[in-house]
Amino acid sequence: MPKTVLQWDKGKTIPPICKRLMRMYAYRELSPLDDDWQGWKISQGKLITPDGWPLTPNRIIMGNALIEIGAVDELRFQREVLRTARMIKKLK
Repeated sequence: MPKTVLQWDKGKTIPPICKRLMRMYAYRELSPLDDDWQGWKISQGKLITPDGWPLTPNRIIMGNALIEIGAVDELRFQREVLRTARMIKKLK
């Protein structure tokens, strides 16, 4: 394996799958997984949305739980909060 990397350093072509894995590891980008992950990344143990929102595992679980139990009022409130936050972010 180290021999292969040394060959890449000398100019040998790096296979696309290896480039993809290196980008994911080095930059913690998730877009190499699938186009739906474009703009998402992992930083300091948090999943960062394309809008820059840091999501912890607890926030993700809470959001999914609200969807699972069909908490319509909570979901409506959440959508309003997100819409307002995005408008405020655009004002900067």
